[in-house]
Amino acid sequence: MQLRIAGFEPESIVDGPGYRFALFTQGCPHGCPGCHNPQTHDMDGGQIVQTEEIIEKLGKDPLVRGVTFSGGEPMMQPEALIEIAEAAKKKGMNIWCYTGFTLEALLKENRADRMRLLKMLDVLVDGPFVQAERSLELLYCGSRNQRLIDVPKTLEAGSVVLYEPPVW
Repeated sequence: MQLRIAGFEPESIVDGPGYRFALFTQGCPHGCPGCHNPQTHDMDGGQIVQTEEIIEKLGKDPLVRGVTFSGGEPMMQPEALIEIAEAAKKKGMNIWCYTGFTLEALLKENRADRMRLLKMLDVLVDGPFVQAERSLELLYCGSRNQRLIDVPKTLEAGSVVLYEPPVW
């Protein structure tokens, strides 16, 4: 299956806990002022890759334990990301996803493909980047309105449960 990407980072340490494979999708409808990745907004930009190309890269480095979908807007290409998430889960990796949508908007929309991807995630970092709420003190997000949501616990509880990082 094809996926339009801006690029990837095989050993990211800033897109979630530990070493992660960060995949930056191409195309974003939000256009948040001050976005960290404005080059990913163009829906026709980036490059087309096959999901198999990305899947082959997963699990090569035993120190990389997770995958992060970022963007652009990952929720614009859920089917391709579902394929990658399934492969990552089979390799024992956890899945994080950054989205400019709120969890509530995704649930209300109830689109089958987005819901299927959502159910595969361990953590969803939701909400648009808001320049006025920007903070360099936040863990894994850029503005105070964004939340780190523990997706399995949230779906089980029926209300938002925030991700709690492990205490070392």
